Amino acid sequence: MKKHNFSAGPSILPQDVFQKASEAVLNFNGMGLSILEISHRSKEFVAVMDEARAIVKRLMNLGDDYEVLYLQGGASLQFLMVPFNLLSVDGKAAYTNTGTWASGAIKEAKAIGNVDVVASSKEANYNYIPKDYTVGSEYDYFHCTSNNTIFGTQIKEFPKVDTLMVCDMSSDIFSRELDFSQFDLIYAGAQKNMGPAGATLVVVKKSILGKSGRTIPTYLDYTVHIDKESMSNTPPVFAVYVSYLTLKHLEENGGIAAAEARNNAKAKLLYDEIDNNPNFQGVAAVEDRSFMNVTFTLTDESKKEAFDSAWKAAGISGLNGHRSVGGYRASIYNAMPIESVQVLVDVMKSI
Repeated sequence: MKKHNFSAGPSILPQDVFQKASEAVLNFNGMGLSILEISHRSKEFVAVMDEARAIVKRLMNLGDDYEVLYLQGGASLQFLMVPFNLLSVDGKAAYTNTGTWASGAIKEAKAIGNVDVVASSKEANYNYIPKDYTVGSEYDYFHCTSNNTIFGTQIKEFPKVDTLMVCDMSSDIFSRELDFSQFDLIYAGAQKNMGPAGATLVVVKKSILGKSGRTIPTYLDYTVHIDKESMSNTPPVFAVYVSYLTLKHLEENGGIAAAEARNNAKAKLLYDEIDNNPNFQGVAAVEDRSFMNVTFTLTDESKKEAFDSAWKAAGISGLNGHRSVGGYRASIYNAMPIESVQVLVDVMKSI
């Protein structure tokens, strides 16, 4: 039996994606070669890259003013690339600090230029999303993190700002319908909802680039990657291919709208049990609860051994919470079937 994988990432992917990817490892498109060994300049892989980029714009309903890039270095490298490309020499950027990865982005940006942290939930161990702040036109851009994987919080309504909007969507991209055109730059590590670790998605409006006045190192310059169509250097071929398969699966199964409906049902099932079962309590503020990463604790730690034994015996994996929060974290990304969530709920009822 395949285990019920609640890992926060690298995370669960659709089973048919695993099947197609495994076939490609042995023989890609009938070429007699593995996807792992073909040239990234071959017409076969160029076609994969082209479609992997095009499908993102279809799913997000974005026009030709946006470019899609597949890069490397994870979201962590984007912490640096964003300010290098968007923060002007004498300008400043606005950031919200809603968790570990947001604070990492702030640290990197401060190494490049002037940064104001306009809102933070650090004082409450990031258990809520700040809302009472404004961002004016004096900033070159505003940066936020849509979903906080470790702490289980998620922005439900994005602020209106008078500058460029940049968002790290690493852990909830393609999970819910949004007006993606409200963002000027989106980035996401692939290893939550898109594919395996190794590829990083960047969606950027071309018109915002080339205005920082900075000398940008070649690899950190978005315009270089746009000009080379994500192949300035050898791309992460397999990670891009599996991301393409995952997005194709999403598109063929109702797109983002259908995924959102499934995700809402899974989250409701699990949060209802947390709220109604006296043995458990949620960590995040109710109005800011993530529909991707559900954080909760036991109300009676004496039951920990029994609970841990029960969920492991049920074939559940990856449920332990991050050390920053403790307790438990159930990551219920797009590919997680509701049947697996029901298995967890049944275990919780048995305690």
